[in-house]
Amino acid sequence: MGQPQPAFYIFKCQQSSPPGMPKPSCVRPDTRDHFQYLAQKLMEKGIIATVQPIQTSCLGRCNLGPILLVEPGHYMYVAVDKPAIDRIIEEHIINGNPVEELLIREEFWDKPIQPLDMMKQMGRA
Repeated sequence: MGQPQPAFYIFKCQQSSPPGMPKPSCVRPDTRDHFQYLAQKLMEKGIIATVQPIQTSCLGRCNLGPILLVEPGHYMYVAVDKPAIDRIIEEHIINGNPVEELLIREEFWDKPIQPLDMMKQMGRA
């Protein structure tokens, strides 16, 4: 029997822009330890084997960060702090109920576009 696949992947934006850049960073002095906090909480709950935390670069919503993206489902959480991480783990990951008030608003995160459809829109297919 093989090793089971994770049930969830949690992508944590780790983009850090130098001071003076026009876009904000998801990693600032007050949020620098968020990824470690996420991983520690998953370990404490005993679920890190089935919930894979992943450090990633920019997720493209810099003005709304810090950002977490939960897959499957394309659930993007914005303005994430440590209490939000606790709620996302408990309510969404463990109990299956996305934390609606922490999710990105639809005006910033519309439905996905398939690659072929994007190419058609851009006149490349």
